Amino acid sequence: MQHTEAENPNAEIPNRKWVLPSWLKLLIKIVVTGLCLWYVTQKIDWGLTWRLLGQSNKWWLMAALLLVAASKIVSAFRLNIYFKNITISLAAKSSLKLYWLGMFYNIFLPGGIGGDAYKVMLLKKRYKDVPTKKIAAAVLLDRISGMVALALLAVVFYWLIYRGSNYSWWLVTAIVPGFFVYYFGTKKMFPSFLPGFYTTFFMGLAVQLLQILCVLCIMQSIGISGYFTEFQLLFLLSSIVAILPFTIGGLGAREVVFLWGATRFALDAHQAVYISILFYLLHLLVSLVGLRWVYKNPLG
Repeated sequence: MQHTEAENPNAEIPNRKWVLPSWLKLLIKIVVTGLCLWYVTQKIDWGLTWRLLGQSNKWWLMAALLLVAASKIVSAFRLNIYFKNITISLAAKSSLKLYWLGMFYNIFLPGGIGGDAYKVMLLKKRYKDVPTKKIAAAVLLDRISGMVALALLAVVFYWLIYRGSNYSWWLVTAIVPGFFVYYFGTKKMFPSFLPGFYTTFFMGLAVQLLQILCVLCIMQSIGISGYFTEFQLLFLLSSIVAILPFTIGGLGAREVVFLWGATRFALDAHQAVYISILFYLLHLLVSLVGLRWVYKNPLG
């Protein structure tokens, strides 16, 4: 009698990938965030940092808040282009709601289902004919395009600071071949998204430029008139670090990068951390808008 695979004790057991439970992911993020903030606390006086907030120009901070919101709107439209590439037709309003809900989950529910995963789930439920892998690829490419824009602008600001020294020319000359790697990598691995490649690329740059203007407004709010390129480079580098899923919304990681940069470029450490904290708080305020659709389907 022939044994089935389930009955055969010698049958090979398939390998299963071990996935960290959600509570452990959250615990790791809390610990890493706490350690980063503790490290920053050892280097600065938080009282002096928060005193800068009381001294800041509220009109400049309002402008910074509007620029953060504008960058998120452009990001939502960029993501919608990726969706259209795989025949998911979302109205602009629905796309904005979905994006804002994802931001809310990424910030306020960091240990549970992430905002990106929730977007994939909602869209798969509505568009059953579209493969889950394609929806996930759209969300992933949206992240990658943001990273590419951050890296490109970081190289530009790095060159503006060092003007040929510290390998800055090597980094600048790597931009063109790096762009081709990005293009042909997309063409090879994600051919469905190639029609929107250039549009999403330039929209990614627009998102980061809006956030650079936001940081400029934060600097103006406390009267920082110099070191523009240094502070912007630190912001771009901290944004890259903040994308890594080891802290809660990048909190702590950004501050460590700004603190390190303040030492390297002889900047005021309290001003540097103030810029970092303010950007995080503005992002937090903008993300709160997504609370409106937690109990209401953003897709209608």
